[in-house]
Amino acid sequence: MIILGITGSIGMGKSTIGSMLEYLGVPVHESDHTVREMLQYESPAWYALAAEFPYFSYPQIYGKHHFFNPFKESKRYLKREALAQIVFNDDKERKKLESVLHPFVRQAQSEFIKKHRTLGKQIVALDIPLLFETGADLRVDYSLVVTAPPFIQASRVLSRPKMTAEKFEGILQSQMPDGEKVARADFVIHSGLGRAYTMKELKKMLHALRAKPEEDAA
Repeated sequence: MIILGITGSIGMGKSTIGSMLEYLGVPVHESDHTVREMLQYESPAWYALAAEFPYFSYPQIYGKHHFFNPFKESKRYLKREALAQIVFNDDKERKKLESVLHPFVRQAQSEFIKKHRTLGKQIVALDIPLLFETGADLRVDYSLVVTAPPFIQASRVLSRPKMTAEKFEGILQSQMPDGEKVARADFVIHSGLGRAYTMKELKKMLHALRAKPEEDAA
């Protein structure tokens, strides 16, 4: 089985590429989806998160679900936006969050790979936004970087709800530059040239991967 790592900076079109790969028969695991699950109340990561970010020290990141039933206990939930504000502005806090979440993400990825290996899939993909930054590229056989011109990237990102130019710039500063990712990638797909072009490039990449001898995979 070939494990393909997908990455790219914010707004480059990773989700679109993932959907296209699924359409072409390649299962895709999204790390961000696992992270969202782990930030939910009573997830496997909840108590570790509560220990690292206790309510009495970080009251601003917690909210409460209120029920009309007076006998039902209110449940806390994490305000993801407030948590993101903290970790984006502080490397120490970001690393603390990553130390909790990353093991759960890796476990989910391992289970995903095991499942599809059992099903006989030749290629699976892992969508990992910080593939190179976290060293996750060492755990995949090939890397795919999704890229687009800066003006398209900015247009996509700034059209998102509650996004500002300052926040966008802060996110860019926390990620490896697009040019460096492209230089390190085994494959590069451009998402700003139309869906037909992107699909054609993806098919060409998959053909190249399927033609590779198994011993070439790391």
